[in-house]
Amino acid sequence: MDLFKHTIKDWENQKLLHRNRLRPHSTMHPFPDAETACAVSRDKTPYVQLLNGKWQFCYVASPEEAPEGFFTETFDISRWRTLPVPSHWQLHGFGRPHYTNDQYPFPVDPPRVPTENPTGLYKRRFTLPAEWKERFITITFEGVDSCFYLWVNGREAGFSKGSRMPAEFDITNIVRPGENSLAVMVVQWSDASYIEDQDQWWLSGIFRDVYLTARPKVFIRDIFAKAPANGSFSAEIVVKNDTDTNAEGFIVEAQLFSSEKKAVFKEPLSAKTGVASQGESIVSIQSAVQNPLLWSAERPHLYTLVVSIKDSSNSVLGAASCRIGFKTVAIKKGVFNINGVPVKLKGVNRHEIHPDYGRAVPYETMVKDITLMKQHNINTVRCSHYPHDPRWLDLCDEYGMYVVDEADLECHGFCFIKDWSRISKDPSWNDAYVDRMVRMVERDKNHACVVIWSLGNESGFGRNHQAMAAYAKQRDPSRPIHYEGSEEPHPDPCCDIVSVMYPTVAKLEDEGKRVDEPDRPYYMCEYAHAMGNGPGNLKEYWDVIYAYPRLMGGCVWEWVDHGLRAHTPDGREYIAYGGDFGDEPNDGNFVIDGLVFPDRVPSPGLIDFKKHIEPVKIEALDALQGKFKVTNRYDFIDVSELQCEWSLSDGKHTIASGTIETPDIAAHASGEITIPFTTPVPEPGKEYWFFLRFVLTRDTLWATARHEVAWEQFKVPLALPIAAKARHEAASIVSYTATKNAIMVSGRDFSMVFDPLRGRLVSWKASGKDLIRTGPALNLWRPVIDNDRKFVEKWRVAGYHWLQEKAGTISIEQRDGAVAITVPVRLGSAILEPVFDCEYVYTIAGNGAIDIGIRMALLKKDLPYLPRLGLQLTLPQSFDTLAWYGRGPGESYCDTKSAQKIGYYNGSVASQFTDYIFPQENGNKTDVRCAAIVDSQGKGLMAICEPLFETSAHWYTVEDIDRAKHTYDLVQRHFVTWHIDYRQSGVGSGSCGPITLEKYQLKAEEVRFSVRLLPLMGDMMEEYWKKKA
Repeated sequence: MDLFKHTIKDWENQKLLHRNRLRPHSTMHPFPDAETACAVSRDKTPYVQLLNGKWQFCYVASPEEAPEGFFTETFDISRWRTLPVPSHWQLHGFGRPHYTNDQYPFPVDPPRVPTENPTGLYKRRFTLPAEWKERFITITFEGVDSCFYLWVNGREAGFSKGSRMPAEFDITNIVRPGENSLAVMVVQWSDASYIEDQDQWWLSGIFRDVYLTARPKVFIRDIFAKAPANGSFSAEIVVKNDTDTNAEGFIVEAQLFSSEKKAVFKEPLSAKTGVASQGESIVSIQSAVQNPLLWSAERPHLYTLVVSIKDSSNSVLGAASCRIGFKTVAIKKGVFNINGVPVKLKGVNRHEIHPDYGRAVPYETMVKDITLMKQHNINTVRCSHYPHDPRWLDLCDEYGMYVVDEADLECHGFCFIKDWSRISKDPSWNDAYVDRMVRMVERDKNHACVVIWSLGNESGFGRNHQAMAAYAKQRDPSRPIHYEGSEEPHPDPCCDIVSVMYPTVAKLEDEGKRVDEPDRPYYMCEYAHAMGNGPGNLKEYWDVIYAYPRLMGGCVWEWVDHGLRAHTPDGREYIAYGGDFGDEPNDGNFVIDGLVFPDRVPSPGLIDFKKHIEPVKIEALDALQGKFKVTNRYDFIDVSELQCEWSLSDGKHTIASGTIETPDIAAHASGEITIPFTTPVPEPGKEYWFFLRFVLTRDTLWATARHEVAWEQFKVPLALPIAAKARHEAASIVSYTATKNAIMVSGRDFSMVFDPLRGRLVSWKASGKDLIRTGPALNLWRPVIDNDRKFVEKWRVAGYHWLQEKAGTISIEQRDGAVAITVPVRLGSAILEPVFDCEYVYTIAGNGAIDIGIRMALLKKDLPYLPRLGLQLTLPQSFDTLAWYGRGPGESYCDTKSAQKIGYYNGSVASQFTDYIFPQENGNKTDVRCAAIVDSQGKGLMAICEPLFETSAHWYTVEDIDRAKHTYDLVQRHFVTWHIDYRQSGVGSGSCGPITLEKYQLKAEEVRFSVRLLPLMGDMMEEYWKKKA
């Protein structure tokens, strides 16, 4: 092996893209004839042999240190390990995973890479089927990171760069009948690494499928089908002759089949062709298709195009096929259209990742991804930041998902040397850039799902991008081009879309109003950073998007957390992020930023996102009369294809329910519905709610009938009778005794003790049962969430995380049979002056309830907004259930509450905890009317607040969660921490984007609120709430 015969190393030469790699073509496979080709799938043809499985593997420190002659057939590999293909060697004990967002993990000195350049050597054997004799044999590697060499039977067969695109090699003259050997050398770092810096784990190896293909010597090399919405079908078919003689009188035939397998053309379209020896010819066919069923994400109608080739004697040599969809993508007066209809892209960014397999994502996980996306109203995926496994695009075609197909290109790390566009402007890198665009366009050009071509991501901007765009526009002018790096406010003319990342809502609205950019729509290729708890204020984004035609929507960053499954030394499982493998430099948990957890469990953020992109909007016209307005936000579906279900409840009990016939409401239109119900006789203290939901009427690929696509809840404005006031019985007199060390308050069946020095309630018993462990205390801090990271330092500077209470002189008085205890308090932080002047007023009534009035005033001006404001107390271990009347069942915050319905809920304290991979504030409930923490017998403590409040309960303290870096850092306490909050600030998306909207910030200003705490001795929460006991 002479890897060093060239002056410049192959892996440090940006001008060398490959050796012997075949020209790219659309994804298709050879079949014996047209009938078998209708199956399309490679699993259904005898002419594809998958080489996945166990390969022999050897790991060396650099390519120079590969054993001499390892690729020969006689080399002894008996001591080599085995490694599954596809996989990454770092996930099997060779080297280690390394995460960076943007920084290169090596010196920025293109095209040079480190001498320490881990290299994987792979070997395996395969048997060539006898029926493949005299056929054109190729081997395809769908994905290899970063560059690789190939040997077959000891002979060098090829070399390729470009990790996430297929590399195909002709091995016809190297293979032999029977057993053959393969050897591959994969090099981790190459010049290509400089343009594959894509905010993900650096993982190496053969990570996508490897397979052999056998085609006839004269065969269909490529198909480019064009199927616009007007039905003017055409196709360019490339015929390749791999023989040494000219091929004359050959016939190419093409037929379209509907999804019901019915032929579209009465007779196959045909054309004669001749192909020179070792040459190619292009055959063009065309025909009008009358009233084709159009493809869209809502109605993904697909046709199968089958192309066969016959020789001059009319014998079928073989066939190939692909699925296509009739559609037209156009931009009209600055509005993005599909099939002549303005469409909003309700999307996500998707990296390929699996917690156990890295980018070697199993097909079953792909199906899970697209199923979840469809179930949550998502209609668009941006393939960030490289072309995804071709099977993913097959799924997007079939299930219905718009795709922004992105070239395998990002050189973000150049921002650290303040020269982001360095190689994007360098002509010596032009071919490397264009090669990536060519290979993507050629592979994916027939996919109906692809609606936009992307020039890559975060690579500055330069002439090389313009060259990429020029190729795409020349080859496929039917799709617009996007690239965010082409700067605002007037991006380069090579881009058809104004694309941005993380604008504020105000900026988005300004762009919607613009009239000086009349021809290009505005697209957020990234927004709403979904890192940890969040993203917040999606409602405001989507209100603006729907308001302005120019705004075409956007893709949330991102779909899935990139965590890798790992174990502590004592065997506890956890999800790892940057730095957990000793990888330096790293970007920590910035890789944990998805709407679903690594195991594809939806996060609260996905539940909230689904709500804001619902395809049906419901508004109350007159809830008391059951009249509602329904707006159809589908682009191609009539609302009559859904079923409307309704119910009327008091928040806990359903009073009436039913279904109504959904009227015809065309896409983008509105109509009215009326619910036939009898007005209930209202009861004191109750609230009445209409709940309407739209569900599927039939099973689909991605959901069963009655799957909910949209819902809304409305309060019925009934005039309620006044509840009877709770009476303090004459016998229920409260008394107190004050000493230097304690204030003891008692009444019938209860007693309390206050610490007069600290002004705290330290003991509370009712019917002999301890109700508290530590009494209520003001708390302004929350465990920092990822989206707080832009603002948290201001909170720390203000001392919010270190606040201490200093109680003043306590006063006690008897009022109408109750006892009132007033506790003045100053709140201050170590090293700082006090910042808040506060007062608690405890009023203890004869029924054992405590009314706590809280006032908080500022001692300093210009304080930053507060993380939260409320009371914190701890409760006995037996109080292990949280019940509440408010929004639920999931967590919510003031800017993420729309997807949670108001009702009565309960669950274990443990179930309230959201297991964010990086522990942080979680489990909050909003718009709470009343809440209780109880034991297995329903005994415990209840809270009622004025105004509506927020609450959460955990087995961990704020400090426990705030200190934890992983879930394994959390150790369950022997008590419950309960938060009764006046309010928390929203979560925003400040981890990479705008901070929390001002309207959702809890301002540092004078506040008054009250909390009523009372013992519960059974399932009485609803009754107490009704009576405001």
